[in-house]
Amino acid sequence: MFERTYRQRLEADLAQWEADGVISPAVAGDIRSALPPLAPEITISVVVAIVGGLLIAAAFLAFVAAHWMDIARPLRFAILALGIIIAHGLAGWFARAERTVLADLCASVGAIIFGAGIALVGQMYHLGADFAGGMLIWAAGALAAAVLTGSRGALAVALAAASLWSVMRVNEANEIPHLPFALFWLIAAAIAFAWNSRVAAHLVAVASLPWWITAALELVPGPSEPTFVLGDGAGLLLGGGLALAAAPWRGARCLGAALSSYGAFALAGVATLEVGVLRVFYSHAEASQPVWASGCGIAGALVALAAAAITRRAGHVFAGAAIAFVLVAAVIPRPPEGSEPWLAYSAELAAMLCLVVSGMLDAVRPRMVAGWIGIAGVIAGITWAVKGSLLRRSAFLAAAGAAAVALALALNRLLPRTDR
Repeated sequence: MFERTYRQRLEADLAQWEADGVISPAVAGDIRSALPPLAPEITISVVVAIVGGLLIAAAFLAFVAAHWMDIARPLRFAILALGIIIAHGLAGWFARAERTVLADLCASVGAIIFGAGIALVGQMYHLGADFAGGMLIWAAGALAAAVLTGSRGALAVALAAASLWSVMRVNEANEIPHLPFALFWLIAAAIAFAWNSRVAAHLVAVASLPWWITAALELVPGPSEPTFVLGDGAGLLLGGGLALAAAPWRGARCLGAALSSYGAFALAGVATLEVGVLRVFYSHAEASQPVWASGCGIAGALVALAAAAITRRAGHVFAGAAIAFVLVAAVIPRPPEGSEPWLAYSAELAAMLCLVVSGMLDAVRPRMVAGWIGIAGVIAGITWAVKGSLLRRSAFLAAAGAAAVALALALNRLLPRTDR
């Protein structure tokens, strides 16, 4: 949708520039020919066809479910296999007719039927109740279907099933971090890179969040604070995304843009949560963070700075600083008993301000919006978390505002006039 809007605006600009004599018709033609073809638009007829197909599939499934126990086991298995074959056969037929949306939908339905088949076959033949193993088989099959058909929907099914598999394994064996899912995720990321697909990049980025959330929540009984673990993950997403976006390949840039955007919003959310738990965190002298999680956060900050060195973009430097400030808040020494963690609060505010500046310098709206949301959340968190005198609260916020004004004056002198 956004790509089509951009193309329409670009076409209007090219026509205007050509009429004004800014560019020649040959240059305008070269620009148009250099653009990749647009994906086919989803029309009303396609939407109606999708709804009709879903209703027919639901009716078939309801009929089979109503008579499931009356059907012989071999016939049940044949129905499941036939459903998978028909779904992928229709996907191939629609693909030949260049109905890519319907082809993708059919491939996705086939992947879903495959997962249902795993569960029903296990129920029919009383196989071992290893639900996590079944999820892994489902994820692997859906991923294979995505590779063979190019279906974004099948990739979504694969990542969803793999996320469920990872959560189950962590709950069963307390295996933190669950590295097998990380390997599966890397394979999915490689597929998104090869496809150079924005949809696939967003799916891969979203799939990383449940893994980090599960790892953080499973650490709650120990001395680690889960929000700081999430901060490490957000830093790795943001920094790794910036590094990928600095690569010369279009697929890497597409994937990196999605990862860095989700990392920025995750970092803003984490900063808001951290402000609310800093008092609790500092109340435990033995509080610490897992080495592997801290290493991920530090790696995110370092690769962001490395991307800044490669691209020579100041916005990347501020993004790396934002990650670093969030990480520093977790290791600032405990304040005296009864005092507030003012230094940690300052680090969180500085992180979100750096995120806003990073988005403005790089002209990346998601990063900028995430920074503003983070600033609002951190200020609200400080106002809620600080107990005691309102005078101390107002004094801290006034000092933070004065520091922000001083930074604005410094940037006004350092940055070129065209960048202000």
